[in-house]
Amino acid sequence: MASFDASKRPRPGPWPPVTPDAPAGAMPSSSWAKRTGFKAKLSGETNASDSGQIVVKSKGTELQPDPEAGLALPPPANGEPAQGDRGASVAAADKDAFLKRRRESDGGGAKNAAGLNGQIRAESVPQPPPLKHTREEVVDVLPQSHDDDGFPIRHSHMKYELRDTPGLVPIGLYGFQHYLSMLGSLILIPLVIVPAMGGTHEDTSMVVSTVLFISGVTTLLHTFFGSRLPLIQGPSFVYLAPALAIINSKEFQGLNNNSFKHIMKELQGAIIISSAFQALMGYSGLMSLVLRLINPVVVAPTIAAVGLSFFSYGFPQVGTCLEIGLIQILLVIIFTLYLRKISVFGHRIFLIYAVPLGLGITWAVAFLLTEAGAYSYKGCDANVPTSNTLSPHCRDHVIKMKHCRVDSTNALRSSPWFRFPYPLQWGTPVFTWKMAILMCAVSIIASVDSVGSYHASSLLVASRPPTAGVLSRGIGLEGLSSILAGLWGTGTGSTTLTENVHTIAVTKMGSRRAVELGALILILLSLIGKVGGFLSSIPDVMVAALLCLMWAMLAALGLSNLRYSEAGSSRNIIIVGLSLFFSLSVPAYFQQYGVSPNSNSSVPSYFQPYIVASHGPFKSKYHGLNYVLNTLLSLHMVIAFLVAVILDNTVPGSRQERGVYVWSDPEAARREPAVVKDYELPFRVGRVFRWVKWVGL
Repeated sequence: MASFDASKRPRPGPWPPVTPDAPAGAMPSSSWAKRTGFKAKLSGETNASDSGQIVVKSKGTELQPDPEAGLALPPPANGEPAQGDRGASVAAADKDAFLKRRRESDGGGAKNAAGLNGQIRAESVPQPPPLKHTREEVVDVLPQSHDDDGFPIRHSHMKYELRDTPGLVPIGLYGFQHYLSMLGSLILIPLVIVPAMGGTHEDTSMVVSTVLFISGVTTLLHTFFGSRLPLIQGPSFVYLAPALAIINSKEFQGLNNNSFKHIMKELQGAIIISSAFQALMGYSGLMSLVLRLINPVVVAPTIAAVGLSFFSYGFPQVGTCLEIGLIQILLVIIFTLYLRKISVFGHRIFLIYAVPLGLGITWAVAFLLTEAGAYSYKGCDANVPTSNTLSPHCRDHVIKMKHCRVDSTNALRSSPWFRFPYPLQWGTPVFTWKMAILMCAVSIIASVDSVGSYHASSLLVASRPPTAGVLSRGIGLEGLSSILAGLWGTGTGSTTLTENVHTIAVTKMGSRRAVELGALILILLSLIGKVGGFLSSIPDVMVAALLCLMWAMLAALGLSNLRYSEAGSSRNIIIVGLSLFFSLSVPAYFQQYGVSPNSNSSVPSYFQPYIVASHGPFKSKYHGLNYVLNTLLSLHMVIAFLVAVILDNTVPGSRQERGVYVWSDPEAARREPAVVKDYELPFRVGRVFRWVKWVGL
């Protein structure tokens, strides 16, 4: 008997089968390949495919589909059947037997076994005897693969997916964990803009409580009537730069008394008008047309520019008290990178709670140093401005006293135990057309941000990506949510937080019910005034240190959208590189235009880039137009978006290379019960709006 070596046993070949004499590099044809124009090799560049497809290279020929059986059969060579060792008669008999079995199992309906685009479903196709196998190489480019319809195949690594309801106690704990892990994204923006508007610590406390309240309400609205994905709505960093530009407008620099309320009313008016524009763009179906221009190559540099644009604020503020700020930064880095794999009771607490843990430890260190007298200097008062300090000894230490001490605010003591945030609490909004146009342009960037978040989160938790109508519906509801934010006066619009996708991936919690219950908890906490007072008393240097990390994460999350395209393509590399470089260089030209290096300004140095409207290069007789153009072109994200969207939509490239986002087809989605349950509006609301095709399934 001949010896058998198991190590030399041939590996199972690919299905559909390929022939050994076929040229290398050929790919089996599929409906996805036909629709997108997929090519096995593209100009010698990377073989990464659309939305993270796993590329399979095999030494075989391209297979010809059998129009009757729906199977890919190898072509004949030199007049002989490709299945040479079995013979043509055997192949024909196998084919006839297969067709007979399929008709019997399907009741004679051959089309019943066909999936989308005419592909035969895997469970209906019996595996034939293996042919002579060839060596197969699988390149795992990305963690997602694709089915024949072009949709990503999800991996069951999530603890709870979109419609899972594990129980009241688990979803309550997971929901609270979800919001606690995103604490920095929710509270840091008010801690920046309220002091910039001249607000007191009490004003900051009220704005923080209002942000928590609006975030909870808008998240509930979004999970019920928006995209229905488990995405938290809150103050987005997209709105921070234009808000600072409005705050530092020339007409507001001379205000002394009640400057906070006056500027807040101007912000409210601009946000309400821009939010109405965003809602109209979503519910009118215009967003479905805009989707054709928005691809990963556009989303990636646009969102990355949002994070990179605040470099002048981050570490310069940390430098006001290095011994506290550096501790904060190092702790969060150690937790998120070096201790990220340590599990406690099955939870990676250091990775999930890096921000609150780092904040708590740093706050405790700063409190101990303050109580020990490290920042107490005899005869010096931190409340006296540096310019009015006569003693040289105090002038050197007043900055440390102001930024390092944890008892420099009495917001916690002065905050009430109960306070209900109400609309128009700062007064009637003021509507100024030039500021409204500025915010309308920014609302488009916010929509671009949300498109990337919808796609990425759906790959994790949902059965299929949303349809274009569901996406338009989500953008429309985000506009309505921002109107609520404008009426209540949060200082920024409300949109999907990009960091939410990373939180879902880390916590493995994608349950919609958990996010909804967490939103209810957030609303209850917003009614407790002491919670807002406690959060607003975070020292400024800790806020700046956390922002350094949050903005870095935002830039990285933006660039991570490139994984849905061919990141190694020279076309994409050049487009993204140009977008990022010009997003930093062009705004620098506008921000520095006409500014004397030795000019004295009452505006702090880290806010200097946002007063460009008063000295920009556009100097026509229409002052409002000058304001809009100088300010818009000084915003990093606007330049990145303009460069990326123009180049990506004019430079030739295949759908695979561009990484065009794949959205579910409405007709096919209505036939799949899982997709309907994922995205259909509750309480039979969808039946009322069924005639509005562009905002439904």
